[in-house]
Amino acid sequence: MNEQTRTDVEAAVFRRLIEHLRAHPEAQNIDLMILADFCRNCLAKWYRAAAEERGEELSYDEAREIVYGMPYSEWKENFQAEATPEQLAAFQQRQEAKQASQK
Repeated sequence: MNEQTRTDVEAAVFRRLIEHLRAHPEAQNIDLMILADFCRNCLAKWYRAAAEERGEELSYDEAREIVYGMPYSEWKENFQAEATPEQLAAFQQRQEAKQASQK
């Protein structure tokens, strides 16, 4: 696969991932962080960083709107649930395990 085709395929996969996440707001960010150690906000940060590496100015809020498909405040109001004590405990356990593995 040549470099341009690879870039095109990767872009298509990213768009599909974004579409999938938009279609599944029930997949809460904390659940994604527990399971995969990244969430929609991470994607927005990576998007912003990649744009800046290419000389493009993009605010974090603009990047989040690209990922969420709407302003973050609107998504949060409509879809974000309060984290349960179980989710918070699992997230803390994940963070502690990550820190322990980095030592």
